[in-house]
Amino acid sequence: MRVLMVAPGTRGDVAPMAGLGGRLQAHGFEVAIAANPAYAPLVVSSGCEYRQLPGDLGRIIKRTAPAAKAAARDVLSSWRDLNEYMDQAASGTLAAAEAGADVVMANSVAPYAYDVAEALGIPALGAHLQPVEPSRAYPPVLLGSARNLGQLGNKLIGKRVAAGPAPYDAPSAKIRRELGLPRQSRQAADRRRRRQQATILHGISHTVLPRPADWHPGLVAAGYWWPPAQPQWQPDAELADFLAAGPPPVFVGFGSGARVDSDLVLEAARKAGVRAVIQGGVVVTDDAVSVGEVPHEWLFPRMAAVVHHAGSGTTAAGLRAGVPTVCVPVFTDQPLWASRVAALGAGPPPVPFKKLTAERLGAAIEAAVSTPAYTARAKLLSARIAAEDGVAPVLAALRRI
Repeated sequence: MRVLMVAPGTRGDVAPMAGLGGRLQAHGFEVAIAANPAYAPLVVSSGCEYRQLPGDLGRIIKRTAPAAKAAARDVLSSWRDLNEYMDQAASGTLAAAEAGADVVMANSVAPYAYDVAEALGIPALGAHLQPVEPSRAYPPVLLGSARNLGQLGNKLIGKRVAAGPAPYDAPSAKIRRELGLPRQSRQAADRRRRRQQATILHGISHTVLPRPADWHPGLVAAGYWWPPAQPQWQPDAELADFLAAGPPPVFVGFGSGARVDSDLVLEAARKAGVRAVIQGGVVVTDDAVSVGEVPHEWLFPRMAAVVHHAGSGTTAAGLRAGVPTVCVPVFTDQPLWASRVAALGAGPPPVPFKKLTAERLGAAIEAAVSTPAYTARAKLLSARIAAEDGVAPVLAALRRI
């Protein structure tokens, strides 16, 4: 069976699919992944076939300094950019599917993949890294807030948000017209799939987010999908020497969606009395080192704690490593994962990116590294997550097809 994974988005969206795709190939499936050109090497390294989706979402969503407030014109410009990006992704999805596929797996921002699959007469499955289904169990992730609205409020507001406009609505409508499909809004298609209890697989650990009681049977919490392993990877001399020169440092990185202020991070590390490995920026001090892309599975277990934006994949990697986490959420689903880390006892309360200061970050880091309960809880969660098998439910769904 030829599986096409459609993964528009940043590295955090692509890496779990690449890891999952590599594991599916070991079970006899042929896997191709459609993603932006920046992630072609990642896809190829997993053993999967790369198919191109034009564009660069990371450039669009990149944020400025902490506490900066976007002007209205910037918001409108970003919306136009997102709409154009999704339009290109929809066309790229069609080309990728026409290159050969027996089933399509679409992430949460690729509803047009369902339209393409419908036109080609092949089945489609959801493959999500975020819980976007309206539920009593969590607030709507698209609001970018972890504030609990109560069971009724979570569900009702979740439905309203899901029915609201999105930058992929027009591209979905356009691709349906081009393919000669009956007119159908993205919202109507979502409701139809919900009534049909269509299968949507989630690369989410039920240890971290227990499966909500109000999910229909087609919604599957499969477990984490880990990025491709890199067992032969070795650090450069600068990083290796830094790690060997003192006690375990703290990792700090904010992913694709936010700029790292190296001076702020260095001041926070000094206030907390820790050494730091900073991803992004340029750092030259005795107590800190800057790094580029480093496999989290290698780096995080060597840290005293990890500080990050609480993206789904980075949160998973931190919990897998069994070290305390300080979350600095920026937008969308990140506040949800940050709240879950704190609720599970694996780290202190989150520090929202828009409220980030050296004082707040330093205090959170100090709490993370000096509270034995955080370390103990992180190790317990790591053991539970290690016992989960995120691939088995995906295999079962594909074999049913």
